[in-house]
Amino acid sequence: MFEPEAAFGRHFGPPSTDTRAAAVAILMYRRGHAWHVPLTIRRPELASHGGQISLPGGMLEQDESSDQAAIRELEEEIGVAAGGVEMLGRLSPINLFSSRFYVVPWLAVVGETPRFVLNESEVAGLIELPLAALMDRTLCGRHRCEVRGTLQSVPHLAYDRHQIWGATAMILGELRMLCDDAFAAGKETEQETESSESS
Repeated sequence: MFEPEAAFGRHFGPPSTDTRAAAVAILMYRRGHAWHVPLTIRRPELASHGGQISLPGGMLEQDESSDQAAIRELEEEIGVAAGGVEMLGRLSPINLFSSRFYVVPWLAVVGETPRFVLNESEVAGLIELPLAALMDRTLCGRHRCEVRGTLQSVPHLAYDRHQIWGATAMILGELRMLCDDAFAAGKETEQETESSESS
């Protein structure tokens, strides 16, 4: 959905032998009556994906599983303590072949609205993305940017003057499909209940 055309599906292919394992967390939480997901704006001077919009995450440490890394990075980057986080499951891994990272996304939820504390050495800012904005297809667009030395038309999700693209958008795209499927299943159950009650 959000994969650049020039990637030819390689983001979902097998990793190479020199690929480094990483994990990210998609943390769902309520603010008011709406569900949100936090995204970080990486500091521009960082060597890896500097200045880009990302999900909290990073490389796995020695003897660490990907879900443990995702929870650790939540606390290190945006100050969300592990004790209140419930892991719901893993989404599809993404092979970032240009930077040689193999990223496993983990979907998580927290009961209370977090009080975010940003790690200023890594994070320049925070975007609280409403789930409703992710589901709004009118916010999907394309922009032209240089990717690996070539000018490409890249799909993005537009929100609050930001363009969310690349791996982050691809991961959020899968979350949107899961939400669509859940909504469709809920509607079918509702219709079946109404049909049985009227018969």
